[in-house]
Amino acid sequence: MADSLRISMIQSHIIWEDRDENLGYYGELLRRVSGKTDIAVLPETFTTGFSMEVERLADTMDGPTIPAIKSWAGKYNLAVAGSFIVKDNGNYFNRAFFITPEGDEYYYDKRHLFRMADEDKHFTVGNKRTVISYKGWNICLQVCYDLRFPVWSRNRNNEYDLLIYVANWPEARKKVWKTLLPARAVENMAYVCGVNRVGIDGKGFTYRGDSMVFSPKGKKLADAGKREEITRTCTLNKEDLDELRAKFPAWKDADAFSIE
Repeated sequence: MADSLRISMIQSHIIWEDRDENLGYYGELLRRVSGKTDIAVLPETFTTGFSMEVERLADTMDGPTIPAIKSWAGKYNLAVAGSFIVKDNGNYFNRAFFITPEGDEYYYDKRHLFRMADEDKHFTVGNKRTVISYKGWNICLQVCYDLRFPVWSRNRNNEYDLLIYVANWPEARKKVWKTLLPARAVENMAYVCGVNRVGIDGKGFTYRGDSMVFSPKGKKLADAGKREEITRTCTLNKEDLDELRAKFPAWKDADAFSIE
């Protein structure tokens, strides 16, 4: 078990609907953090941008995106998280991934599809939460709009230690992003990492980044800032988390509920 965990936020632009260019670009960004981190987190739909052209852009689980990620993870000795558009069993998903250097693969299909962009008309909704075990840490992976729905991320019985959100979150709603990330950290008594893209997409939406990491107390531990392509690395401490949960066990009083 690793008491500390290094997590890197890869805050960058996304070349609109150009998978090959994005794979080459993000592969180079991952090379630069090799040896400096345990987990590298990419934005949502990092190979295409947040496009609804799913029939034309969807990847498969056989390639080329997943094989590239596996190669990067092994070559650079780090876990890689993000999401991409995939066609699987005849359905399209906004699928998040977490792939380790050892080749372990974890996937999560976005639960809350952003109807204001018609995502719900083009993608199939996910119905299962994913919790990953990596280096002695339990990690929950979610995608963008999921951030607005606290029931879906509720951390009963300390199921996870770190909650990761990958996003294409527009600048117009930056206040919501900056408010909800620390809220999720406090209410779930877990570290929270949110990684967002920058730049302007093919539909004219502007993204300013604001990728951040928060402590279980809601303290900002790292901030990639606004409108800048940059990588920020932050070290998380498991001992601090365990101590907080022992001294202030609010999780024991959490309400029980079910999701339908």
